[in-house]
Amino acid sequence: MKFKFSIYFIFLALGCYAQKSEEDKRYTLDASQFYGSILRHNPDITHLIDSHPGGIILSLNRKTYGEEYWQQRYNYPDLGFSFIYQDYNNETLGESYAAYAHYNFYFLNRYLQFRIGQGLAYMTNPYDKETNFRNNAFGSQILSTTYLMLNFHKENIVKGIGFKAGFSVMHYSNANVKAPNTSTNTFALNVGVTYDLDGGKELTYLKTEKKKIIEPVKYNLAFRTGINESDVINSGQFPFYILSGYADKRVSDLSAIQVGGDVYFSKFLKELIKYQSIAFPENNVSADDDYKRVGVFIGHELFINKMSVISQLGYYVYYPFDFEGRVYNRIGLKRYFGDKVYGALTLKSHGAKAEAVEFGIGIRL
Repeated sequence: MKFKFSIYFIFLALGCYAQKSEEDKRYTLDASQFYGSILRHNPDITHLIDSHPGGIILSLNRKTYGEEYWQQRYNYPDLGFSFIYQDYNNETLGESYAAYAHYNFYFLNRYLQFRIGQGLAYMTNPYDKETNFRNNAFGSQILSTTYLMLNFHKENIVKGIGFKAGFSVMHYSNANVKAPNTSTNTFALNVGVTYDLDGGKELTYLKTEKKKIIEPVKYNLAFRTGINESDVINSGQFPFYILSGYADKRVSDLSAIQVGGDVYFSKFLKELIKYQSIAFPENNVSADDDYKRVGVFIGHELFINKMSVISQLGYYVYYPFDFEGRVYNRIGLKRYFGDKVYGALTLKSHGAKAEAVEFGIGIRL
């Protein structure tokens, strides 16, 4: 996955941090050490799984107390920034340094913390056809990265010092912006400490009446673009263009259901068709085969303040060239500017196989 949400998460966190006056902000720090294994999600990275990576996670968190309604609906989450250093203990993979914006969500009387973070990573030893040809996981030095953390979390045990322990999953990929891009997923156990900069002093959680949001069916038009490359190394990076139209219906204050369609103009497919027609004549691919695709989809939109998270599942109804199958999916973020206009950052994939990071603009009427 994804240069996808990286920039949006960073701006989201900055925007949310600016919403309260300085004297009302409450911060915590946490530091954890982790040790784990690279998951074999693809047989092509088997040769890279010969050791156990380890590292540290450092975080700054800002508490919320319900000053805005969305904070109450999500059980008063934290907003924060993280830094992760990971040593793969593998000469081919090297090390990574990553910065994230994250959310912490709480369950079970706030003893269970779930964190999701998105950011950018710097890899010390990416693929090089001469010096590091075995590294088919990382095709570029800068990658998108996502991490999940599920921890037992107890703050302020003694004078603002607390404890956390659980497991984390860290994903690194460039979403096919450049080949190769097999990516890695690290599953790790972590243990660490927390520190409340105010010594554990608490504020009152605000609670207001649940809002009812009733909207008619809305109609959306969106344009998405970006660059990507096929799995053929050094085949070149090409732009793509996507036109989307769909209807959505708000079913609660948090959710909307979507139905619509996409038209894809992916120039990397045009080049891949030419390549396969010459290199693999047994596949019966013609250089004149159409590279365009048309899909229909259903989806869901989860609203979080001015942000929303979208997830869509689609099926190509026009599919002249076989590439990764007819079923596709999209996940990503939208940021509304007013009531109608939005920007979007999404990942389009086929199952776990990423095709592209999409930068989009749209209007909801």
